[in-house]
Amino acid sequence: MAPRRVVITGVGLISPLGLTAAETWQGLLASRSGVTPITHFDASQFSCRIAAEVKQFEPLRFLDKKDVRKTGRFIQFALAAATEAVAAARLEPAREDPNRVGVYIGSGIGGFDVIEREHQALLEGGPRKISPFFIPASIVNLAAGQVSIRFNARGPNSATCTACTSSAHAVGDAYRILERDEAEVMVAGGTEAAITPMGVGGFAAMRALSTRNDDPERASRPFDLHRDGFVVGEGSGILVLEELEHARRRQAPILAEIVGYGMSSDAFHITMPSEDGDGAFRAMANTLKSAGVTPEQVDYINAHGTSTAYNDKFETLAIKRLFGEHAPRLAVSSTKSMTGHLLGGAGGLEAGILALSLQNQVAPPTANYETPDPDCDLDYVPNQARPMSIRYALSNSFGFGGTNAALLFRRWEEAE
Repeated sequence: MAPRRVVITGVGLISPLGLTAAETWQGLLASRSGVTPITHFDASQFSCRIAAEVKQFEPLRFLDKKDVRKTGRFIQFALAAATEAVAAARLEPAREDPNRVGVYIGSGIGGFDVIEREHQALLEGGPRKISPFFIPASIVNLAAGQVSIRFNARGPNSATCTACTSSAHAVGDAYRILERDEAEVMVAGGTEAAITPMGVGGFAAMRALSTRNDDPERASRPFDLHRDGFVVGEGSGILVLEELEHARRRQAPILAEIVGYGMSSDAFHITMPSEDGDGAFRAMANTLKSAGVTPEQVDYINAHGTSTAYNDKFETLAIKRLFGEHAPRLAVSSTKSMTGHLLGGAGGLEAGILALSLQNQVAPPTANYETPDPDCDLDYVPNQARPMSIRYALSNSFGFGGTNAALLFRRWEEAE
């Protein structure tokens, strides 16, 4: 049996740029930074005192008061984004066969906020002070679990925890589930809420974070010569994926089609990418191969683009190796320049952004691109969004442990 075609019918985004997909998209078009001084905790003693926080998020809009304390912030984000995605897809779960609706949501860290809170309760009051909801509020798969319960989705239910590739893997794996006829609808993506003392402190101890504390809006600067590290972000990106004929039967809005997914491992180092970009190269190559698409057909790449010295250099090398003479003609941008790095939630957020890019035929910019780096010499769509014809678009995600994934989307008008 031939693989079934899979389309995106809804996107929900909770990001440092806004509480909806529309607000996030408008922030990207305006090249607006979501990076500010940290407010979630007192960061005055930290080397990095900035982050891309989600502003004015009110969990009571999505949960009963009694349930708020039972869920980590990452779960709350996922519920909010999934609610928007399902509404945008005009999906009515009560009218679906629940056994054919699944959920697949990744997170790299899970409930750091809950872990730190309950550990403090243990230190101050002993084991009896630990909440009975500590475990289900913090473990990674409870984002998918809670979304499944919310929408009575009784089909495949899973979660990936593969560092910063987590939600790209979730979207790709959900796509494969639909291709294999194991579901009709998958609610898929990622979520993260790691702007906590241990989260920021841990990455700062690795010297991975930007310390441009006096100029937070300009701190995340992928591919720029003066980049000095990434900025931690938080939020969630959730997509509704559907088998094409199922979407057509219910006259669902179609934003884009997923046509390729590839993975690889660097097998090189626990935190640093391979110096020749080989893992990233093979992930992208596997993705194009799975779709039967040539490098010359790709118009835009939403890069992993973290604003670290090594990632940006080696991702550029990988793109040039795969795309060859076509590489200079590609539009390549990093939306992390505005949203910060959502860690395990990045792939879901950026998959949602990629779908909007295809729908609107606009490449979002790389903000804060001021000084070219000789090692990063592609077209990074500097500082201003670019209306352009985009037929095929790629989204890259790479994570600690050398885990890599890429997703390939196609403009729906081209696929009908």
